[in-house]
Amino acid sequence: MKNVESLVALPMWSVMAFLVGATIGSFLNVVIYRVPLGLGVSDPKRSFCPHCKKDIPWYRNLPMLTWLLQRGKCAECSAPIAFRYFFVEAVTAVLFLAAWLLLPTPFPAAFFVMVLCVLLVVISFIDAEHMIIPMNFVFAGLVIGLAGGILAPALVFIGGPVPEVPSWAGAGQSFLGIVVGWSGLGLVVLVGKFFFGERRMSFDEQAESWKLREPENDREELRFVLGGEELEWSEVFYRKKDRIEIDGHEILLDGRMTRAERVVIFDDRIMLDEEERMIAEIDSLEGKAKLVIIPREAMGGGDPPLLGMIGAFVGWQGVLFALFASSVYALIAALLGRVGFGRPLPFGPFLALGGLTWIFGGWQLWEMYFAYALGK
Repeated sequence: MKNVESLVALPMWSVMAFLVGATIGSFLNVVIYRVPLGLGVSDPKRSFCPHCKKDIPWYRNLPMLTWLLQRGKCAECSAPIAFRYFFVEAVTAVLFLAAWLLLPTPFPAAFFVMVLCVLLVVISFIDAEHMIIPMNFVFAGLVIGLAGGILAPALVFIGGPVPEVPSWAGAGQSFLGIVVGWSGLGLVVLVGKFFFGERRMSFDEQAESWKLREPENDREELRFVLGGEELEWSEVFYRKKDRIEIDGHEILLDGRMTRAERVVIFDDRIMLDEEERMIAEIDSLEGKAKLVIIPREAMGGGDPPLLGMIGAFVGWQGVLFALFASSVYALIAALLGRVGFGRPLPFGPFLALGGLTWIFGGWQLWEMYFAYALGK
């Protein structure tokens, strides 16, 4: 065992972990860009510039180095390359290195943590940019997390008093983490929907202008514009039953005045008084509003299963810590970013950060707190 530990401690393996993480991070950039657009991660096979669409040769696709050497610009068209590409590669590299160095047993615990890091990086950046959580990655993580509870049971008991944990106990702890994470946060979503399920705005003195705005490029969505505020379609319509209700006047459909005084907008259709029209069949819709009711969520529907996925890797104690830490992180981000009440804020990245905080030392804070609370 000492020989194995000495071999693992060699700097060469730490360097390898960092480089492998950076390389995988480069691939994750492809996934983060293509998956929300419905593109295959292997078709086209080569990475390409999103501006000039030219393929990027391998010698210009070196993780982190390419972005630095080209000063964040495409070598062909000089268009700016988002800092996100460098950041994803660097973050993944650092997380892989931390998993290798900080976990009690580098394998297999470090391997499963590296897989969790890959999933959380992809999910976080997609959620941050598109306000959606790709559920195929979440479901894959649930299965892998359960496998981790069996093959690396010490991971779900990290910091626990038992050095040798049987596989059945690890599987049970992993499953319990899924249940606590998914159902617990799911309950928060239901309660939030009950108390904060709609946003009601009245314009008694002067009616407010509103309209539907078509997307300007392939990456945008249809938007609902009310005064100076724009809401993307996915921010409003979480479920088929969600709808925007408008009472007003001067309602123009395809540039023509209508007699309607009430408009109900669904995800795929509109109701002008009693007349139904499919959104795909109309060119424009606008008017003046005296009352607008917009549905809203306390939290997205993908967040509970995401916390359940994290629970599969860290157990129920890690879930509770991750939920508390993520709430603190989100509050700080909202204050620093001056995000007002009722404005959408992707919660997935904060859940991911909370879960990673637990793995990379948060469990020690958990132990210290309870030791102090119990007077030990």
